[in-house]
Amino acid sequence: MLGYARSQFAMKMCAGWNRWVVDQMGPYMGGDPKTVPMALIAAGDQEGAMREIEWAAARGFRGVCLGNSPTYGPTEPGKLQYNDPSFESMWSLLEEIGLVITFHVSTGKDPRSVGGRGGAIINYVCHSMETTIEPLVQLITAGVFERHPRLHAGLVESGIGFVPWLLETMDHAYRAHHFWVRPVIPELPSSYFRRNCFATYQEDTVGLRYVEELDLVDNMLWANDYPHHEGVWPHSAASIERSMGHLTDESRAKILGLNAARIFGIRVPAGK
Repeated sequence: MLGYARSQFAMKMCAGWNRWVVDQMGPYMGGDPKTVPMALIAAGDQEGAMREIEWAAARGFRGVCLGNSPTYGPTEPGKLQYNDPSFESMWSLLEEIGLVITFHVSTGKDPRSVGGRGGAIINYVCHSMETTIEPLVQLITAGVFERHPRLHAGLVESGIGFVPWLLETMDHAYRAHHFWVRPVIPELPSSYFRRNCFATYQEDTVGLRYVEELDLVDNMLWANDYPHHEGVWPHSAASIERSMGHLTDESRAKILGLNAARIFGIRVPAGK
């Protein structure tokens, strides 16, 4: 009960932030939006989360941000995870009303896990950036996108250099460990990523190197992460030229904006 009460409290805090967003940005969210904030959802309070998703959709939100774990804290046996069947109604609702799922770095768990020597880099790499991987793998391999083909989910700010490894590793496990794989989704995990998922980055030269060759152009979204210091602002133009010079104009246009417009339903003026 204590864990559930904490989840309810977390959902109340998220709801407070969502209402502040509507108060401050509501006039700029509808029609041709100038801003596209995500509604924060604490999924551990499943009933509260469902109500908040419906509230957010009615007020112009185009996506939600779920924590990288449904309930805050370390992974433990028996703890609620996104592959649990109890989330099926949430996936159905998000698919029906067309809200995009996002998973942001440093959520769901405390990223300040290691102190002392190297702590700043250790925590950034191991306890912040990589934490978006597990929830997306849970959705893919639990068959969520097979059952909800119009649902989309993406990883925010965690980079894209790991994506080729992730797809290859998921597909390898799907084949090599087939005796233990349940459910048996009819397509390779990488197919669902290409069809239903995306990832954002600030500067990721390695991640961009093979996006055309690996058919991942439609899955990558650029961001400058203004005004955080790990982003590329105010040197965005130089960063783009430095990392995207090898890509075609069509690929660059998709990654720099058209993919985001497609995923979040933003109208692009003719000729742009």
